[in-house]
Amino acid sequence: MGEAGGPRGGTERWDGELGDAVARAQGGDDAAFEVVYRMVHPRLLGYLRGLVGNEAEDVASDAWLEIARDLGRFKGDGAGFRGWSATIARHRALDHLRRRRSRPVTSALDPDLLDVPGPDDVYDQAFEGLSTERALRLVRTLPRDQAEAVLLRVVVGLDGPSAARVLGKRPGAVRSATSRGLKRLARQLGGAEETRAQPLTLRRSI
Repeated sequence: MGEAGGPRGGTERWDGELGDAVARAQGGDDAAFEVVYRMVHPRLLGYLRGLVGNEAEDVASDAWLEIARDLGRFKGDGAGFRGWSATIARHRALDHLRRRRSRPVTSALDPDLLDVPGPDDVYDQAFEGLSTERALRLVRTLPRDQAEAVLLRVVVGLDGPSAARVLGKRPGAVRSATSRGLKRLARQLGGAEETRAQPLTLRRSI
């Protein structure tokens, strides 16, 4: 997959390229920051759509302003940057929801959350055959803890410990929430076996 598509099929290499771009951007390379944006933004936007719905673009803009402002403080690799940027985006989304004095589009924020194995694992298969719009609509029917877990693992592409750090939860709780959420989605789709038989489109088209 290209830059905007994300790490599916080559997470390590993709994160290596992202880490290199982040380092160049921290050195003042504007073109490198554009690369970082193209690599990270589609997944970040998908995550925010699951939290704030149609207002995701505005929240993403606020998040990127903060990311650009604080980029010099970031320390870590490409995978670390994905987690760091997701944390910023989540804080901006929660601020937005508080200002709006409304519940998020996903149900209610629970105290638990996630862990999904690699891109070819059964968890990833849970979204096979789904259009972006339908997938996010289904995710938004989940309890908030499950929805965020699934979004961070499948859409943003974070590993279990990274997603747990974003959410301030234990990795085991995140694992449990992800598993419950994906099983629930599979039931809505008519069963996991049918779901696994079709090609993934969610992360590619967000």
